[in-house]
Amino acid sequence: MKKEVVAHKDPKSPISEIFRTLRTNIQFINTNKKTKTLLVTSTLPGEGKSWIASNLAVTFAQTGKKVALVDADMRKGRQYNIFDIPPTPGLSNYLSQIGVTKKENIAEEIIDCIRKTEVQNLYLMPAGSIPPNPSELLVSPKMIKLLDKLKQAFDIVIIDGTPCELVTDAVILSRIVDSTIIVTAHKVTKKDALERVIKNIQNVGGNLTGVVVNKMPISGKKYEKKYYYYGESSRITTSHIETIKQNAVKSGNTKIEKIKETKQSKVPMEKATKAKKVLETKTKETPKNKTEDILKQMNQYLEKENAKKEKGE
Repeated sequence: MKKEVVAHKDPKSPISEIFRTLRTNIQFINTNKKTKTLLVTSTLPGEGKSWIASNLAVTFAQTGKKVALVDADMRKGRQYNIFDIPPTPGLSNYLSQIGVTKKENIAEEIIDCIRKTEVQNLYLMPAGSIPPNPSELLVSPKMIKLLDKLKQAFDIVIIDGTPCELVTDAVILSRIVDSTIIVTAHKVTKKDALERVIKNIQNVGGNLTGVVVNKMPISGKKYEKKYYYYGESSRITTSHIETIKQNAVKSGNTKIEKIKETKQSKVPMEKATKAKKVLETKTKETPKNKTEDILKQMNQYLEKENAKKEKGE
């Protein structure tokens, strides 16, 4: 499995949390209608459509739901490469009945084209062999029957479609799925192209859930803050401060409130940053059981800073 499946390889990362937020938004955006089939498309290639679809499928599987990821990009499908499984037989083989063993039971034919991934509860149907007529295969009654069978067997079906500006495959699929999301790229996707795609999906009666903006730039400071929140144990969080406060009250230290003042930016921003750096350094160098030493040094530093502030320095 490729490293780009971040939600599985690094589930505690900020990126994985963003995918979980996207999953939650999709689950609750249509409260009156349960989404069972979800199409992921884009305007042009290179906007991150397949990456979004694969990681979103992983986050759904992590909740215990049985997930089917279908690669409907029968021209340049790459989900088989992401999850490191054989590319055939797949969707095109099932729809065209070429390269598969014909059976009386439709369910058995579908099972032959679906493979289990390394992620628990996640199953993948690759795009299969490249057919000469992908659009015609997608509008066939066999495609509708396939989705019906998958909805019966799985909790949610996520379909990785084609870019809408190049071919009509994804627009065709938007008619027969419950919801559609469009993946765009920051400073790459053109506004008029996105408007055309939205209009085309709406014209065929597709249900557009929303738009995902991919490749958004993020500063190192913001990433550091998120990374610290999601599990770097060497830094102090709000719960740590409350624990330190309780220990300080027991020992008779009444100056602990000044730590909260620093956190709430009552001290100027530059000085609060210095206080944070001092606290981080001491936390890394000092064992956890020396809380009183940390508090003492912190209070001394705050007293000096407050004295400077009163003098107007």
